[in-house]
Amino acid sequence: MEMAKYIYSILKTQLMVMHSWAFNSPVALPNGLQFQVEGFKFKGYVKITYNQGKDLFEISLFNCQMVIVKKIEDVFFDEIVEKIDNEVEKVPDYENRVKNEYSLM
Repeated sequence: MEMAKYIYSILKTQLMVMHSWAFNSPVALPNGLQFQVEGFKFKGYVKITYNQGKDLFEISLFNCQMVIVKKIEDVFFDEIVEKIDNEVEKVPDYENRVKNEYSLM
């Protein structure tokens, strides 16, 4: 439970980015945190686990049927948000997509 709180505190350092993923349904895991996302690029589940032996994190992306679609290993704590954002939200025309999606001028 403590690791889940720690990971959540890392995600909250960039709250607007986290909200852009439509972060929801967080579940504490013994060595991590799992949550659902609905970004421009990926919709499904993200699982972040801590590898104590390496003192690094692993990010796994699962589709809605809970089949793993990607695993990113050896992630430092300060890279977690960026790595997830690149997989979940960042598309090549991200700025235009945001403007069109939310009718921004």
